[in-house]
Amino acid sequence: MPRISVLSALTAALGVCTACATAHAADAAKSPSASFETAEFATFDHPWAMTFLPGGRLLVTEMGGTLRLFDPATKKTGTVTGTPKAAKVSQGGLGDVVLHPDFATNQLVYLSYVEPGEADTYGGAVARGRLVVDDQGGGRIEGLETIWRQVPKQTGEGHFGNRIAFGPDGKLWVTSGERQKFDPAQDMTSNLGKTLRLNDDGSVPADNPFAERRGVAAQVWSLGHRNILGLAFDAEGRLWEHEMGPKGGDELNLITKGANYGYPIVSNGDHYDGKRIPDHPTRPDFPAPVITWNPVISPAGFVIYDGTLFPSWKGSGLIGGLSSKSLVRVSFDGASAREAERWDMGTRIREVEQGPDGAVWLLEDGKRGGNGRLLKLTPKS
Repeated sequence: MPRISVLSALTAALGVCTACATAHAADAAKSPSASFETAEFATFDHPWAMTFLPGGRLLVTEMGGTLRLFDPATKKTGTVTGTPKAAKVSQGGLGDVVLHPDFATNQLVYLSYVEPGEADTYGGAVARGRLVVDDQGGGRIEGLETIWRQVPKQTGEGHFGNRIAFGPDGKLWVTSGERQKFDPAQDMTSNLGKTLRLNDDGSVPADNPFAERRGVAAQVWSLGHRNILGLAFDAEGRLWEHEMGPKGGDELNLITKGANYGYPIVSNGDHYDGKRIPDHPTRPDFPAPVITWNPVISPAGFVIYDGTLFPSWKGSGLIGGLSSKSLVRVSFDGASAREAERWDMGTRIREVEQGPDGAVWLLEDGKRGGNGRLLKLTPKS
């Protein structure tokens, strides 16, 4: 099984001696026997994300533009209409789905998606609307409005990011990939290659780090990112993200206000055409990743577990692996982290979510043949 990345990066990230870092890497390299049972509940067409509703039903997005409502109790699947018109491309379509923190009273659902532009250009976008569930197992979105867009739209079909989350402060957080164009990640006239912090209506909070610059720069919380596909807050309110790096450079980062994470100036990976990128230690002014992976895991989906069904996982990050076909558990210690366990799932994992009872739910990517299974993990009896 692949080991986590370069030892020096682990040593710097963890603040420990080389021998200790070697032990951490050795722990991560072990192939633990699965401490869970896996049950298949449903299949979806190129699923991308999911979130639980109060009462236990599940919203699942399909890249082609359909939002599904699935009931684990009956295993019945319905359709929610009124979603944004998403363009399904190589790495995007209908994307993330999250509930407003006050969903119980306002029924607001947020959806990210790929929006077509002129001359074969595309951009990520976020829309919100009110969910109305019907008696037939489906529903509709009413009052749909797009509240955020990538600027500018670009040619190509990759690196949209499009992960969304609400923070403890009630703000809306959006990840925006650099669209495989590299330099926009450092360009403050663009909101590409950034993490963004917005009010729940898409407006800009006055205390954002670059608010005085106005325009899209005012949306930016951090910059210098490649393609963030996982975003989660821990119990202490720290914001963690993982991103697909270039060849040999996947990352887990601790996000701080106004920080520049260096891409494409530095990375612990290199460009796919073989062109070298200086490593993070060459530029200590850019925060280094807390973990890097080489060989890569192709991280997708991310939840910081706070349930009781898996007591030993409490406080851990659970990350899906696409090319690694794995579920990765990351152990946190304050601002440090290490890969603690990795399970070979035998399939590309696109999304990870925690259920109301503490079970862990996974979505297969569906890249091979279109059908992605919904899987439920529970402790072995």
